[in-house]
Amino acid sequence: MIFAILLAALPALALAEVDSSFVFEYHRYTALRSVLLAVSQDCPDITRLYSIGQSVQGRELLVLEISDNPGQHELGEPEFKYVGNMHGNEVRGRELIILLAQYLCGEYKAGNSRIVSLVRDTRIHLMPTMNPDGFEVAANQGPDNNGWTTGRNNMQGIDLNRNFPELNSIAYSGESSGTNQDHIPIPSSYWSGTVAPETRAMITWLQSYPFVLSANMHDGDLVANYPYDTAKSGGFWGSGYAATPDDALWRDLASTYAQAHGTMATTGGGSCGFQGQGGITNGADWYSLSGGMQDFNYLHTNCYELTLELGCDKYPRESELRMEWNNNKESLLAFMEKVHIGIKGVVTDANGNGVADAKIKVQGNAHGVNSAADGDYWRLLRPGTYSVTATKGQASQTKSCTVGSGAATTCDFTLDAAGVLSGGTTGTGTGTSTGGNNDPFWWLNQDW
Repeated sequence: MIFAILLAALPALALAEVDSSFVFEYHRYTALRSVLLAVSQDCPDITRLYSIGQSVQGRELLVLEISDNPGQHELGEPEFKYVGNMHGNEVRGRELIILLAQYLCGEYKAGNSRIVSLVRDTRIHLMPTMNPDGFEVAANQGPDNNGWTTGRNNMQGIDLNRNFPELNSIAYSGESSGTNQDHIPIPSSYWSGTVAPETRAMITWLQSYPFVLSANMHDGDLVANYPYDTAKSGGFWGSGYAATPDDALWRDLASTYAQAHGTMATTGGGSCGFQGQGGITNGADWYSLSGGMQDFNYLHTNCYELTLELGCDKYPRESELRMEWNNNKESLLAFMEKVHIGIKGVVTDANGNGVADAKIKVQGNAHGVNSAADGDYWRLLRPGTYSVTATKGQASQTKSCTVGSGAATTCDFTLDAAGVLSGGTTGTGTGTSTGGNNDPFWWLNQDW
């Protein structure tokens, strides 16, 4: 009897120990490529390693996709991304994303039902570093001799989190009339400025995949930061709360990460930490910045992105990385699972064809999302009952959709085919779904 009980417990014990053998160390560029390739080779059925472009010094901006059908967008399956190391000397996210990739692979193979469901129902994209050049500069200094800005920028001296198109002023000017709160086109003047290759690659990536939810990892404080980052009036520090049309939803999303984190919501003090606010903050209420990636995601694409400040020390010692993994592991998983809240569905015409770039709007909310290439869409929402309208050209349909506290509610729409063809598109191309031979990054898909 005792033997039978122990035998039954073995799977649970195995699941608990998948990350017990992890090596907690920093990965320079060559090592980073090797470990991502190793994960891909260890879980070939659920992974794809690809690059979205190159840094100034020619390092690949690598992404590991984890999905039960890697390389393909599956109808109705939302896409999620984590981006780390945008500032080269802010290094936790870089290592946490590597550890997350190893964890998802190991737990999937071990049969962890939570991870199996997450991988089967979500297309996950993991980018450990957006600024590999800056990290190499910071790593040459190491954790003990690193300055506050050493390696922060790319090799052109550009702060990548100030280099994206500034769309907030356009959005704010349309607030009174309830217009221009989503899918704002990039002004042509933006491209006449200095656009870093890392930024350009990221913009192309965001325009090419129908991302729904994301987080961008930083260091220097301990807080989950949500849009808007740009103040609606002048000033820098404490410029005033800049609310989006989805303010309550944003606070829920930020709280999901902060509350599941080991210390974010409960510790801090002095100049670091936001425990008095539950570990979350509106970006502009903290300090205002322009050209940030977080607001660009929200105003130009379908994607909702948080900025996660994961620690007050930008470059902790390797001996602290295990603790950082333990503090963040549940947060990383819980936040990913939020991609499955709200409503989702497919917009088709009367002939059953998917309708791309249909606008999905919730009554009383000025921020909409667009359907992807096959007609599928995802709209993150808090629990409640909403009047939702899908529009394309002259065709539209309105439905009442009720959202519960669990998985997203399916709300499909059927539009008149003639009405769809009578008008132009409503989006900027950011509803495109990619995969297989239609992948814009196919030429970089190779063994790294």
